[in-house]
Amino acid sequence: MHQKYKHLIQIISSYESLVVAFSGGVDSAFLLKVAYDVLGEKVIGITVSTPYIADWEIKDAQKIAQEIGAKHKVVQKPWNEILHNNPKNRCYICKRTIFSSLLLEAQENGLNAIAEGSNVDDTKEFRPGRAALGELGIKTPLLEAGLTKSEIRVLSHDLGLSTWSKPSYACLLTRFPYDKKVEEKALHKVGAAEEYMIRQGYGELRVRYEDGLARIEMPENEMIRFLSDARLNVLRAHLKSLGFLHVTLDVEGYRHDSIAESLHLSKETSK
Repeated sequence: MHQKYKHLIQIISSYESLVVAFSGGVDSAFLLKVAYDVLGEKVIGITVSTPYIADWEIKDAQKIAQEIGAKHKVVQKPWNEILHNNPKNRCYICKRTIFSSLLLEAQENGLNAIAEGSNVDDTKEFRPGRAALGELGIKTPLLEAGLTKSEIRVLSHDLGLSTWSKPSYACLLTRFPYDKKVEEKALHKVGAAEEYMIRQGYGELRVRYEDGLARIEMPENEMIRFLSDARLNVLRAHLKSLGFLHVTLDVEGYRHDSIAESLHLSKETSK
């Protein structure tokens, strides 16, 4: 692991200057920290704010960048109209849109490379947006160094980063079924529901939105804790107060690609 870390430093040193696509998550925080330690003022973290990124996540990114000490900028990006209908290739379209913006930011700031936080584990999951990174020449130094998620967490802890134990997160569009129009008010409901649950101590979860229903996914041990929580009625009532018709718990538990399951199922049933 420490050899990989040394390799990462060598990779980042070769960039001379850098824009880090910064979400404030475990990977991008680690990448920004190492890049700042290596390149100093020649690195900037840029967070792209879109209607489908939760407001609390943007605020969290600003706080974490401040902790690291690196320069940081938030860039507002409006809806790409195609994404309103949540197409199956939404991740590709989103990545293409966001990183095209970062290319312009890099040019305007005289920085010669853009990097993001993909790691080895990301190659084992359904990640259609990765194709856009290659097309645009985006650097993936954590992946190039061979670092896994668990190794990044350990190294983040060693570097004193508060993000070392932070649960993974993803844009709010991943909470909605493919090929159905996503209303902005529904995005706000999901974002508010997840922020509330996180504040109540349930960090690793997703609130999937299906026809006004909130389908909560969380790990099995968290499900047991949730169902025995003395505040269960209060939690449920608050979620319904956000505008959900029903609140349900998915007994299959939390998984990164449950929406992709429906995509694969539709392919199978169409054969």
